[in-house]
Amino acid sequence: MSSRGIRVTAPNCRGKKLFPITVQVPMISGRGLAHTGGTLDKLESIPGFSVQQSADQIRTILAAVGCCIVGQTEMLVPADRVLYALRDATSTVDSLPLITGSIISKKGAESLSALVLDVKFGRAALYKDLQSAKQLAQLLMEAGGSLGIRTGAVLSRMDGTIGRCVGNSLEVIESLETLKGNGPDDLMELVTTLGGMLLEMTNLAPGLSEGRKQIYDAVIGGAALSKFEAMMTAQGVANQTARTLCSTHTDYYSVLRKSDHQLELKTPTDGVVVGVDGLVLAQVLQELGAGRSKAGEPINHSVGAELLVSPGQTVQKGASWLRIHYEDPVPGPDQINLLQKALTVGKNNNSEAEHVCTLVAEILPPHREIMSH
Repeated sequence: MSSRGIRVTAPNCRGKKLFPITVQVPMISGRGLAHTGGTLDKLESIPGFSVQQSADQIRTILAAVGCCIVGQTEMLVPADRVLYALRDATSTVDSLPLITGSIISKKGAESLSALVLDVKFGRAALYKDLQSAKQLAQLLMEAGGSLGIRTGAVLSRMDGTIGRCVGNSLEVIESLETLKGNGPDDLMELVTTLGGMLLEMTNLAPGLSEGRKQIYDAVIGGAALSKFEAMMTAQGVANQTARTLCSTHTDYYSVLRKSDHQLELKTPTDGVVVGVDGLVLAQVLQELGAGRSKAGEPINHSVGAELLVSPGQTVQKGASWLRIHYEDPVPGPDQINLLQKALTVGKNNNSEAEHVCTLVAEILPPHREIMSH
């Protein structure tokens, strides 16, 4: 689950048309507990990116760039920083009140006027069914609304992966490719829905459809990429490093850490890809070093996996379907077996295999009385 504010307009750093700043989007995020790294871990795979910023620094970045992504500090949401570390140790990771307090406390500290929450459900999510996720979403919306924040939510499916990559450096690469207009359809669906809803809520778009279009145009047209480049440099990344990552044709591994080893798994039979169990994939990658089981543990930014097939795709036996990036430890036979079982291949006439679900299951708009503030 995550909350996102998505910028639609941005100054272009390459001498193209200037897009005026219309909204400021701060984000106080967290680190991963269980499975792969969190937002901060992924960003820290970029050399020089600093997620530790003071309140004054955050204001300066917002004034200059319009957006930033930071973590808690001893002075910024300090109680949540402590509770976040204790939730795993006390088996309260899935506690609705603690989840609500953790998320909304950070959003309250950001002094938001509008908030869009991405609440996930499915095999690879904390909540397995739509109803449980909806219960959390409504609790979050009520808490946000009580602080005067117009809060909406998107309920999205997470049975498998979002996009094709899992891991820290790999997800940064996929995010950059998406900002360059090469993003996978499911990720673009989620980005345009969340961003479009935010624009509608802040009266920057007359409706969700127009909001989606504006977000799509910002991504495809390069404005979003330029904004991310500006945010990187404002948060400590060297100018040349940021330019290299945002260049049209670049070797990402000239900047980001690449794992020492890769291993490709093969499909066991002919058929059509029904899906991949994202939870199994995340659990194995955590064991290989992509995530942590306790707060404070180090992670290996280079460890991850690339999905080489898509749901609904016809495959032949022996085709590569997953590329694992690893170092130490090496994937063991039991882990390889688990990963192979995570792939479901149906028969060519399997109607289930032919049905590919969209990620967005339901949209919950802000309560009307909050929208009118």
